[in-house]
Amino acid sequence: MTTRKITRQDLTEAAEKYKNWGMWGPEDEVGTLNYTTPEDIVAAAQLVKKGKVISLALDFDHLGPQGAKSKYPAMGRINPLHTMLRTGTDAYAGVLDHRGIRAADDIAVIPLQCGTQWDGLGHVFYENFMWNGYDCREVTSAGAQKCGIEKTKNKMVGRGVLLDVARFKGVECLDDGYGITNKDLYDTAKTQNIEVRRGDFVIVRTGMMERCIKAGSWDGYPGGDAPGMAFETLEFVKKTELAALATDTWGAEVRPNNTEGNINQPWHWITIPIMGMTMGEIFNLAELADDCADDGVYEFLFVAPVIPITGAVGSPVNPLAIK
Repeated sequence: MTTRKITRQDLTEAAEKYKNWGMWGPEDEVGTLNYTTPEDIVAAAQLVKKGKVISLALDFDHLGPQGAKSKYPAMGRINPLHTMLRTGTDAYAGVLDHRGIRAADDIAVIPLQCGTQWDGLGHVFYENFMWNGYDCREVTSAGAQKCGIEKTKNKMVGRGVLLDVARFKGVECLDDGYGITNKDLYDTAKTQNIEVRRGDFVIVRTGMMERCIKAGSWDGYPGGDAPGMAFETLEFVKKTELAALATDTWGAEVRPNNTEGNINQPWHWITIPIMGMTMGEIFNLAELADDCADDGVYEFLFVAPVIPITGAVGSPVNPLAIK
């Protein structure tokens, strides 16, 4: 069955339907993160029962997904470049002993969205506007003057909910090009006996990252065909009033995007600048998915603060699910 392509008119209608501009005042710069209240965080802390901490991050190194073969340009993103400024060999040889301490130091050059990361609200524009109606020219060569990632530095804490769509569907990985529907998300939650609540951090597993790791190749992962959120799930985002959403894929939404004309990542066009939703990508969900399947508990304390780099439009992160 052929699905109708998403057009510019569809984007216009979605922008009008799902626009949250002004909901938290004309000066707001953090969007749907406002949905998480102090009471939500206190309640999320009560979910910790066994003291197990699960990292949802890939290691940041030269083995990451950037630069792999893909039909989509890398946009200048590379894997982290890490080198030592001084080493144990230097110490052993007496180099820099005049400083009175033997130690090691290092440096990294890292695109802020090369691995497990948050897309900030200054990352994607709808036409000439960013979140809350700010002019896109507020993002200058000096960084984001509005909606910089540092504005969220005391956010990203609350109740996390894993929706393991791949396991619900009975597959190791959803097929490339499979668009996750609203029904998929609600049925997965129902099967897991979990309800998505206002202010939650929703994490959706497709299995794609595990497939790549198992194959020993990231080819196609960065910007290639992938399972992901169908355009219709804008309705899920709106109705659940979630704080943020993250997935185990490069770009969260289904690829190919099935669009008409020069439109790339249409779900991003609406979720970030129109709805004000910070988005997580390239999350490593294998350990969490197995743990949730083992104990039947798909909710947890979620802690994933950004690195508050002033004016940045994204941030590397080491998300933690604490059960």
